[in-house]
Amino acid sequence: MSKDLNTQEPDVLNFSDIPIEHFPDRSARWLFEDKEYVRDLVEILASELAACIDFSRLSQINRSFIPDTLREQESDMVFTAPFQTESGTDELLIYILIEHQSTVDPIMGFRVLFYMMQIWDFQRRGWESDNVPKSQWRFRPILPIVYYTGEKRWSNPLTLDAIMDMPDVLARFVPKFDTLFLSVNEAEATDLKESDQPLGWLLTVLQQKNADKETLIDAMLEAFAYFETLDEEYTPQRRKAMIYLMLFILHRRPSDEHKNLITLIDQRTHDMEVETMAKSIIEISKEEGIEEGIEQTKREDIIKLLQIKFGNVPESITKKINSIQSLARLNSLFEKAATINTLDDFDE
Repeated sequence: MSKDLNTQEPDVLNFSDIPIEHFPDRSARWLFEDKEYVRDLVEILASELAACIDFSRLSQINRSFIPDTLREQESDMVFTAPFQTESGTDELLIYILIEHQSTVDPIMGFRVLFYMMQIWDFQRRGWESDNVPKSQWRFRPILPIVYYTGEKRWSNPLTLDAIMDMPDVLARFVPKFDTLFLSVNEAEATDLKESDQPLGWLLTVLQQKNADKETLIDAMLEAFAYFETLDEEYTPQRRKAMIYLMLFILHRRPSDEHKNLITLIDQRTHDMEVETMAKSIIEISKEEGIEEGIEQTKREDIIKLLQIKFGNVPESITKKINSIQSLARLNSLFEKAATINTLDDFDE
């Protein structure tokens, strides 16, 4: 049912190949595979609860109980951990729904409750399969968290009554529950820093994903200064934060900034593994930059040749040429441009 979490780092070459639109949820899932970052998230949102949870025994639960069609639609994670109180220790489930869509979902409260019911139903089916007497059934409490990375401001309540039209006299029949909610882009940077957790400082850099380069660098340097104050026990978290920032730069910043920003990380880290990874990415960026330069030059040569032969070149043709990424295809088109007699022949 569960597995121990680990901090295995991704193959950056493979990770950097994922589609840009998939980066927010894929990278967040990778980040929260580290139990310390799950702790940081709860600490930021509800420090009084974090103090009662034994994160050292946090385990991620396989989501096989979610139907395949639903599993493909959602990016979420479920964990189990001991919850300590004065009366003893119970088991708590932590459910994180990672929401990265650009539009705000008004029925988020329903979605959270629906998946909580799926989790409880999985427990029920397990008890039935094991012939556990119903008198012994005890559903585990769930701590639901919505981790929102979208750009649009979230103003919708995460409640069921917010999406119902009903008289007040019926309000008591609507299920009520709390959901912890973090909007990464809307959170106050001072609040994220005040938590004094690596995740909070990492998020202050993510908030600058659309800022100018200088503003982003300032946020990075401030975060690096914080990471350098951490004790040795935080080394795995610091390493994961640095790797996350490299992935973030590759997927969220213009390609002409990659080398400079990755070099900045390389210069400020004291971790051999991160340094090796950074140097590999820098070399890849150099090669990609050279190849992109060759492709762009070839596009310009084709258009210039067509202009020399035929005068004005329709914008529809120049757009098609500029959209081609394959150098082999561009070489073929250059030969064609040199041998055709009309623009219609080239367009064909």
